[in-house]
Amino acid sequence: MAKRVAVVLAGCGVFDGSEIHEASAALVHLSRSGASVKIFAPDIDQMHVVDHVKGAPTEEKRNVLVESARLARGDIQDLSQLNVKEFDAIIFPGGFGVAKNLCNWAVQGKDCSVNEQVQTVLKAFHNEKKPIGLCCISPVLAAKVFPGCEVTVGHDKDKRFPDVPETAEAITQLGCKHVCKNVNETHVDEKNKIVTTCAFMCKAPLHEIFDGIGVMIQDVLKLA
Repeated sequence: MAKRVAVVLAGCGVFDGSEIHEASAALVHLSRSGASVKIFAPDIDQMHVVDHVKGAPTEEKRNVLVESARLARGDIQDLSQLNVKEFDAIIFPGGFGVAKNLCNWAVQGKDCSVNEQVQTVLKAFHNEKKPIGLCCISPVLAAKVFPGCEVTVGHDKDKRFPDVPETAEAITQLGCKHVCKNVNETHVDEKNKIVTTCAFMCKAPLHEIFDGIGVMIQDVLKLA
């Protein structure tokens, strides 16, 4: 029987939404595995909009659900409508939108708050002992919501992972365990059923990011 998987997006575009390659990779691997997928996003304003050519914020306002619909080809639902009973697992691709829209880690770091709907959904899957897959910066959501959990955002002593040392340290300060892993690896927290991989936290070629996300998807589905 096909596994039923929810995918939660945070907008469209690496600097202010979901990382498009990561989201696409997750969806391709889920499709190849025969999973039944539904896509969700919160109906909220983005923290800001970034001009992806200039890399600078603009005065424009955009909505996370509306922007995420671009990646979902219009087939998307408000996160408030997600019912944990209808799914076997949940996936959170990365991108700055996770740290800006699903929480405010980009501004507050370890002292951030997580969007109420996102927190509710994460706790619902955790309480039902259903696996949660997170890649890139998304593991910080687990670190905030589940004290003591184990995650990876990559290697903290490898120049290919320039942003990992600070993030790993913050995760540790939250009382969680950061486990160093390469781009083609995951860390599986068996107790909490949390599967994480670094994705674009590593400056690796796109195909390596794609393959690493594939490992995450397979590990999530094994737990589902």
